[in-house]
Amino acid sequence: MSKSNVAPSRMQYLSFQLGGLEYGLDFSKVKECRVLKSLERFASEGEIISGVAVSRGVIMPIVDMRVAVAGSAPVAPPLTDVIILQLSNCVMGMVVDGVTDVVWLDATQIQAIPGAGAVEYLLGLGECDGRRLILVDIDRLMSIRRVGGKGAVQAA
Repeated sequence: MSKSNVAPSRMQYLSFQLGGLEYGLDFSKVKECRVLKSLERFASEGEIISGVAVSRGVIMPIVDMRVAVAGSAPVAPPLTDVIILQLSNCVMGMVVDGVTDVVWLDATQIQAIPGAGAVEYLLGLGECDGRRLILVDIDRLMSIRRVGGKGAVQAA
């Protein structure tokens, strides 16, 4: 088996809260975490794309995941977190309810999510210190786009 086909035995995940649940994403995709108010933002806001911002000279779209999950964004408290992501094809910001911490998980701590087999961006359910994290493939999640009517999505 080639090295690229071997899953790492232990991975680091950034955990964050969104809509009352806790999620985790591959920490190697995270460039930095910023407070929403600290970003220089411009351009108009849309439904899920909450505008365009500049962070350390990089212009990037900001996706408000609170809108994607809840349907509408709550009023942003002063310390709302933005996770700046380096995806395979772009840099973007993702607004979440809050960043929790960084955790290490090995394969024995990750289980399949019952009934989520067809959802390609869900990697599994990680358990760490009594907490459960919904693990997401952030590249796949951010490549989903809306088509046609409300709620219809397809992979880009």
